[in-house]
Amino acid sequence: VPPGTRAKDVRCSLRSRHIALAVGGQELLQGKLFDSTVTDEATWTLEDRQLIRIVLMKTNRDAGNCWTSLLENEYAADPWVQDQMQRKLTLERFQRENPGFDFSGAEISGNYSKGGPDFSSLEK
Repeated sequence: VPPGTRAKDVRCSLRSRHIALAVGGQELLQGKLFDSTVTDEATWTLEDRQLIRIVLMKTNRDAGNCWTSLLENEYAADPWVQDQMQRKLTLERFQRENPGFDFSGAEISGNYSKGGPDFSSLEK
């Protein structure tokens, strides 16, 4: 974003499955999102008149629903970033399923892609 940009120069449309961003009439981003988002919770802010921050809340926030790209077939995460996102979401899932345990220093390895193993059928 050009330095000195004002909020009135920004046009941002955030819908459930679509995003569009233009600054000063120039389109910067437009397309169908990888999956659905909660429209009422989507926001954008202009920071220091040079950075636009867009926050989207995924409809499906399960560990197994790690988006591989921002848009369908565009802006794909590189394999290392994808790996880190899946690890983080899987640890968050384990924390929710086991509220008495501290997973803050945990390392995850093995089958964690698609949210990791399903332990929900095990007795506690």
